[in-house]
Amino acid sequence: MQKILASLFVSLSCLLVFPLQAQEPIEADHIVAVVGDGVITRNELRARLAVALKQLEKQGTPLPPQDVLEAQMLERMIMDQAQFAFAKENGLRIDDLQLDQAIGRIAANNNMSLSQFRAALEKDGIAYAEFREEIRGEMIMARLREREVESRIVVSDSEIDNYLTNQAANGGGDEYRLAHILLRAPESVTPEQLAKLRQRGEQALARARAGENFAELTAVFSDAPDALQGGEIGWRKLDRLPQLYAEAAARLQAGGVSDLLRSSAGFHIVKLLDKRGGNAPASVMQTNARHILIRVNEVVAEAEARHRLETVRERIVNGMDFAEQARLFSQDGSAAKGGDLGWLNPGDTVPDFERAMDALKPGELSPVVQSPFGMHLIQVIERRERDVSAERQRSVARQAIRERKLDDAYQDWLRQLRDRTYVENRLEQQ
Repeated sequence: MQKILASLFVSLSCLLVFPLQAQEPIEADHIVAVVGDGVITRNELRARLAVALKQLEKQGTPLPPQDVLEAQMLERMIMDQAQFAFAKENGLRIDDLQLDQAIGRIAANNNMSLSQFRAALEKDGIAYAEFREEIRGEMIMARLREREVESRIVVSDSEIDNYLTNQAANGGGDEYRLAHILLRAPESVTPEQLAKLRQRGEQALARARAGENFAELTAVFSDAPDALQGGEIGWRKLDRLPQLYAEAAARLQAGGVSDLLRSSAGFHIVKLLDKRGGNAPASVMQTNARHILIRVNEVVAEAEARHRLETVRERIVNGMDFAEQARLFSQDGSAAKGGDLGWLNPGDTVPDFERAMDALKPGELSPVVQSPFGMHLIQVIERRERDVSAERQRSVARQAIRERKLDDAYQDWLRQLRDRTYVENRLEQQ
């Protein structure tokens, strides 16, 4: 026994005197930002930067300086974290069932089964678990935008009347493809901060007018969520753009860059990428649908609302009358009419509801669907194609005005959220 102990002591002594040197030194992770009760680490920032760099290289966008891209990426991560924290505080979440359904739709849109889609992701070096959480995050932010911004936008009849009058006077069939840079200003911005932000905007504008790659400039300067996509807004008619952008775009030729524009959100630069003639649709597909709504609030949690509706759905599947169940259980104003919503045009309902409704055949009953208003059961009664009429023109006008208001309202909401969230940016202190 003494020999064994002595031998063991010698072995341990050798390990202490001659430590292993095969492994490379690993840099310790550290916190680069504190956002509310959460943190962002250096490794998390590096991981997001790696994805962004890969995306920029794939697009052929010249890469901005590493420190500039790092600072811009951290600010976007701070904004994401602030939104996720707000969603959590307000009980907004995406459960695994909803997430699986969304990923199933993505796979179907790519003409793949779920297993094929997963294999394709892994072939591209994308971990499926990370992809799922990324989609969950995007769904949370989309639902947050719907609930906190879209659902609060009001369009008056007088606004619709003015819109239709101006449209008749101006024609207005052309579509514009824009890209933009947003330099976001704090809600209670000081004159010194504003002057510094304006100077930064003028620098970006000078470089844009000198012919530098605009997509690279958005990656360097823009605080907008679409900065790493070249700041592209896509094809829109002027009446579907924020007023500030519409007025600028109307004065530009393709390839032209606006002046430095000022709004309550900060400073903007707009570039007109292209312009084309647009044609209004001659007819539209309308849907006559009915629904049962259980609202989610402080008293009724998401899980409880879903369970209630699944019970109601089972009753309907087993032969009970939809209209009668709607009158008994629905918490919507349509309950007295058996849940009947009448004839709906595209854009009349929130996106989650419309997507689920559009996927149904006449007579088909949906699974439980979540929207910013709560949980729904939806049934399509009938569909019809209808020529554009005065009623339809007003519906199109209402949607166009909503879209115009939405961009400004969303940027204002983000700015207010950023200002009331505790943020400690340690990257700026290094």
